[in-house]
Amino acid sequence: MDKKVNLNEALKKLEAIAEWFESRREADVEEGLRKVKEGAALAKEAKKRLQEIENEFEEIKRGQEAEGDTVAS
Repeated sequence: MDKKVNLNEALKKLEAIAEWFESRREADVEEGLRKVKEGAALAKEAKKRLQEIENEFEEIKRGQEAEGDTVAS
């Protein structure tokens, strides 16, 4: 998937899936399986995006530290 996942959107969708399961008195097995697959894919994409965001923050931090070293010299 080339498009970056919107982390907030993914989390909202995961929350909606969880609420779907909580609101059911009787389980629709086929729909439940579809929701589980969708949730697993969303969780995987969100985890990947979260790692990308963390890496971007680390890159910014390293850039700031490098600038600080240059200014101090």
